[in-house]
Amino acid sequence: MARVLVVDDEPNIVLSLEFLMEQAGFEVVTAEDGEQALAQVTDSQPDLLLLDISLPGISGFDVLERLRSEEATSKLAIIMLTAHGRDVEREKGMALGADDYITKPFSTQALVEKVKKLLLKDQP
Repeated sequence: MARVLVVDDEPNIVLSLEFLMEQAGFEVVTAEDGEQALAQVTDSQPDLLLLDISLPGISGFDVLERLRSEEATSKLAIIMLTAHGRDVEREKGMALGADDYITKPFSTQALVEKVKKLLLKDQP
């Protein structure tokens, strides 16, 4: 079973994403800030991250940059989730190595499809 790490500082979003991913058949772990996200990546070794940009402490962009700079996590599937829909933020996320970028509010069905597509991409 694929493991998804949900990183968001808004508890209601974490709960809804956790429920959504579990319903789609994924194991879910969560983090509420950048430091926890980096620790969870090491501890739980997720297959994919749903990563908010606006986090207390280390931003989602910084988490993305750190994960991409480490050989062990450089290929980890990462979808940026954000309320910031401006093109400049999207371009920054993609330039830093995000696999996808989704703005809130988002279609739950579209999100599940993107997660499945990214996880299947890594299957032999």
